[in-house]
Amino acid sequence: MKTVGQPRQKTFFGRRKIDTCHPYLGKSEFKGPGLYVSHQLRTVDLSTVERHPPIVETSVRAMVWRNEDDTRAFAARLAVQPALANAFIELHGDLGAGKTTLVRHLLRALGVTGLIKSPTYAVVEPYELPGLAISHFDFYRFNDPHEWEDAGFRDIFAAPGLKLAEWPEKAASQLPPADLVVRIEAQPDETRQVTLKAQSAIGQELLP
Repeated sequence: MKTVGQPRQKTFFGRRKIDTCHPYLGKSEFKGPGLYVSHQLRTVDLSTVERHPPIVETSVRAMVWRNEDDTRAFAARLAVQPALANAFIELHGDLGAGKTTLVRHLLRALGVTGLIKSPTYAVVEPYELPGLAISHFDFYRFNDPHEWEDAGFRDIFAAPGLKLAEWPEKAASQLPPADLVVRIEAQPDETRQVTLKAQSAIGQELLP
């Protein structure tokens, strides 16, 4: 039980500010016409107030890539999604699973020409397309958190653009949450079991 105000007859309209705090939307303000009233005390039962469950922006899809053509087809479909322009995608999988192959097909589908190098030693390879900045990370050899600041990785993730990260677990403490997590597992018959996990509204748009 809680004591709250009972409105009197006299009211007037003004401006109000609503501060919302949602785990995914953060804090925001909405200003609109509000009703301000004088108060008398009354008692209401708060147990009757409806409580909504939290919104969880997580969805999972599973698929099988039978060969590299399937990888190429997935990359081509992903490349035409408008949400990709500002997405952060994590790529998980053992050595040889096909993470870099997927990235190369995706970059080709987006219009990258010339040599596409693995950033294993450089940690990041940047690409510039008209209206799109792309950063391809490989954190396999990343072991110094100071490198995150020294190399300007924080600035890259804070700026618009597509970010693709192989071996993200090596820099997990530094990375922001990914929009889409792609896990590739090589099977004995040389197919690939692929799991896609969307963790944001952007990730949801990228799911097949």
